[in-house]
Amino acid sequence: MKKRTIEAIESVVYPLPAMILVAAVIYVPFVLSGYYSFTKWNGIAQTPEFIGLGNFKMIFSPGGDFVKSLVFTAKYTVLFMILTNAAALVLAMALVKKFALADTLRGMFFIPYIMSMTIVGFIWRFIFSSGFDTFFTLTGWRLFNWSWLGVPRLAFFSVVLVGVWQSLGFYIVLYIAGLEAMPQEVLEAAIVDGAAGFVKFRRVILPLLLPSVATCMFMSLTNSLKVFDIILALTRGGPGGATYSVTLNIYRDAFQNNRYGLGAAESLLFFIVVLVLTQIVLRVFRSDNLD
Repeated sequence: MKKRTIEAIESVVYPLPAMILVAAVIYVPFVLSGYYSFTKWNGIAQTPEFIGLGNFKMIFSPGGDFVKSLVFTAKYTVLFMILTNAAALVLAMALVKKFALADTLRGMFFIPYIMSMTIVGFIWRFIFSSGFDTFFTLTGWRLFNWSWLGVPRLAFFSVVLVGVWQSLGFYIVLYIAGLEAMPQEVLEAAIVDGAAGFVKFRRVILPLLLPSVATCMFMSLTNSLKVFDIILALTRGGPGGATYSVTLNIYRDAFQNNRYGLGAAESLLFFIVVLVLTQIVLRVFRSDNLD
C-alpha cells in the first residue's frame, strides 16, 4: 500500500510543473482572450468595457477586413496544399531513385525549410524587385518586368510561390520516407503482373502511400492556415491590403491598432474555423478510410 501511495503521489507531482506551464502559456490566455472578445479594450486601460457581441458584429459588418482576409487565407490554403503536395510527390518519386546527386539534391531542397521564414521573405522581396530587373535586362522576357509585388493578383501568386518554395523540402522528406517504407515484394509483383508507368502509380504506389499523403495534407493545411511571417516580410499585407491573411489581420488589429477586444474576437472565430477544418481533414484521412 505504501508503494502504491508513493507511485500515486509521484504520478501527480512529476507532471505538475509541465501542467502548470502549459496552463499558464496556453489555457489561461485562451480563456482570457475569450473574455476579451466581448469587451472593448485597448490593452492599456485597467478595466475593459464589456460590449457583448459588438466585436463580432463589427467583424461581419459590410466592408470589414476580417472576411476579406479569411477569403485570402482560404484561397492561399487551397493553392498551397495542391501545389506543395503535387510538387513534393513528383520530386520525391524522382529523388528516391538511386543516382549520383540524389542525396545532394535532397539536402538542397531541404535547406529553405530550415531557414527563417522572415529571412526567406526578405530574400524573395529582393529577388522580385532587383533580381527580376536584372533578369529582364539580360533576357528581355516581359515576365521579369511585371510588378510581382505591386499588383494584387500577382502579389497573391508571389506569396504562394514563396510559401511553396520554402516548405517544399519538408514534404519531400515525408514522401520519400513513405516511398522507401513500401514493401518491395509488392512493387516487384506489380511489375511482374505488367503494371508500369501511371497504372503502377495509381493502382499500387498511391494506395500504399496514402498514410504519407494524409500526413502531408494535414501538415500543409495547418501550416497554410497560420501563414504570417512570409507575408509580413514580403508584402506587409499589400498592395492595398490584398495579401492580408487572417493571422496578419489579427496582429494588425490587436497590436498595431490597439483593438485587443476585436483581435481576440477574430482569433476566437479563426480558432473555430481551424478546428472544424482540421476535424474534417482528420475524418477524411482517418485510418479506417485508408484501408
